[in-house]
Amino acid sequence: MTPTLVDEFDHYSAWRDAVRLRVESLRGWLNAQELGDAQSDRCLDQLLGRLQEDTLNVAFVAEFSRGKSELINAIFFSDYRQRVLPSSAGRTTMCPAELYYSPILRPSLRLLPIHTRTREGSIADFKSEGGSWTEFPLNLDSGEEMSATLMHLADTIEVDPATAVAYGLLDPDDAETAHILAHDGGVTIPRWRHALINFPHPLLKQGLVILDTPGLNAIGTEPELTLSMLPSAHAVLFLLAADTGVTKSDIEIWRQYIAPVQGGSRARLVVLNKIDGLWDELKTPAQIDAEITRQATHSAALLDLPPSQVYPVSAQKALVAKVRGDDVLLAKSRLPDLETALTQELIPCKQALVSESAQAAVEDVVVKTTELLETRLASVQDQIDELHGLRGKNRDVIRHMMVKANEDKQQFDRGLLQFKALRRVYATQVAALRQQLGMQTLRAEIRHTRQEMEKSHFSSGLRESMKLFFRKVDGNMRDSTLIILEIRAMMTGMYQKFSDEHGLAAVNPPVHNLYKYRKEIARLERLFEERFNTVFKMLTLAQGQLTERFFESLASKVAQVFELANSETEAWLKALIAPMQTQVREHKTQLKRRLESVSRIHAATGTLDDRIAELETSMDMASDQLDHLARLNARIAESLSGEPDEIRLVRTA
Repeated sequence: MTPTLVDEFDHYSAWRDAVRLRVESLRGWLNAQELGDAQSDRCLDQLLGRLQEDTLNVAFVAEFSRGKSELINAIFFSDYRQRVLPSSAGRTTMCPAELYYSPILRPSLRLLPIHTRTREGSIADFKSEGGSWTEFPLNLDSGEEMSATLMHLADTIEVDPATAVAYGLLDPDDAETAHILAHDGGVTIPRWRHALINFPHPLLKQGLVILDTPGLNAIGTEPELTLSMLPSAHAVLFLLAADTGVTKSDIEIWRQYIAPVQGGSRARLVVLNKIDGLWDELKTPAQIDAEITRQATHSAALLDLPPSQVYPVSAQKALVAKVRGDDVLLAKSRLPDLETALTQELIPCKQALVSESAQAAVEDVVVKTTELLETRLASVQDQIDELHGLRGKNRDVIRHMMVKANEDKQQFDRGLLQFKALRRVYATQVAALRQQLGMQTLRAEIRHTRQEMEKSHFSSGLRESMKLFFRKVDGNMRDSTLIILEIRAMMTGMYQKFSDEHGLAAVNPPVHNLYKYRKEIARLERLFEERFNTVFKMLTLAQGQLTERFFESLASKVAQVFELANSETEAWLKALIAPMQTQVREHKTQLKRRLESVSRIHAATGTLDDRIAELETSMDMASDQLDHLARLNARIAESLSGEPDEIRLVRTA
């Protein structure tokens, strides 16, 4: 039997948990052996945090009444034996909705009122604030009550035109809109701006996040969907309906919001839903299949896609079939074909991304720890060789060795003074880097740009303020890159100097650049050019609206990019200095022990054999630690690439 998406997601979750367990074993062993440092702890903690909070994001996008909610119910929630999302006739989801699970919150429907569109802040900002949401608890013991609660997703309100314009939901210059207003003078709009559904479904508990985005209007008026939510989705399913065909608004959604999506998205599939409307009892099965194929081929041509990327399904019949256990009806609904495509596209790509990230983090820690242990082994071996050379020597020779050990320590101490001087220069450059890349600097630039936009009375002034904002932001990134290159060159020189003069392990400082962040800023600027910096937008949107829309979407996203760049740069700075600090500390300890050892032997030559035995024991311990570290690393590599025992145990439990 072909594995379903649910099966494969279960397997993926088991794989991820097995990786997490083995990374935890590595971290615990390093701490128990006192081999960790602040950078290694931070690196492994971040990895474990990513594995713990890992999500699989699937976005469903379509115009109204294409059957998105029913398809979500059929693919993910048929085992619940009821509709989780409302999809009855005449009631449709009116706002974007995220389905997820958080154990720290009670099962609930949280709704962001539409009036928050007049307030400063993005959806992400409101999520972190919490107080603006209206919450309805979900009664998991009553399917009817839960369904009634989720019907709030379809709520609408009647407002006057001025209010609708203020919310950015109405273009007063549109001819069709003017005709509607002349007829009744009111406007029906969604009551809610965004919905969060915290639901303890097994798949959601494992990290699945579903984004349901209803209609062109919802997508076009909520820039955060196109700037962040859709690009971060691991799969995007775009729905058409066989009973309506490919409409103008369908094509507009596809070309503007789905086809250009890149970033984390690896799968963009088109679903031709409601094919049960073509099940004509007066036609043969072959004729019905031919009609479905014709519609799918025509839809693919309009979207400029190969026909193989369009999947005809009947979500409603598939849900019925799964609930009733009707395999014949399920096959006829064609949903298994779509689930197979999702399984083949989605899970392997997601697993590859997580595996690559985990492998890089573990490898970084293992390499540094291996270098530390190898340096320790080499130092101890030198001491053993030195002590073996003292056998049968007189006290004058031993005294000479003690003087030599003391001179080596003094030379190293002088090197430490140079290192401390370098640290001061390093600190100065780091401060300059943080000034260029700091959030305080960016927020000041955002405030300045907003003020300039508010002062401007002409579209050209607004446009120039926006362009200048992007030029300054990119300039800060560019200047930060130059400082990063200077810091790395300085640390490379210091590593080489300590390696040549004191025998420390040669270290190639990690490379870091801000290219991907500058690329993301450039992408946002292109979006500004496409969505905001057009004559149409300048003419049809009021200046205040344009300013707010810009800062709620693009400027907010720029801030997120800067936060990520900040975080990665701070991690790089720690990774840059940590190996030097660890090796300096280790070398200083070994020099001190060498001096103490020779001093004791000088005072009592009878302790020579005892000291050699101590050092050999220390060598054996370091060798055992290297072997154990290699075994831990091999087990993690096995779990990342293969089928470790933990996964098999989870599958058969």
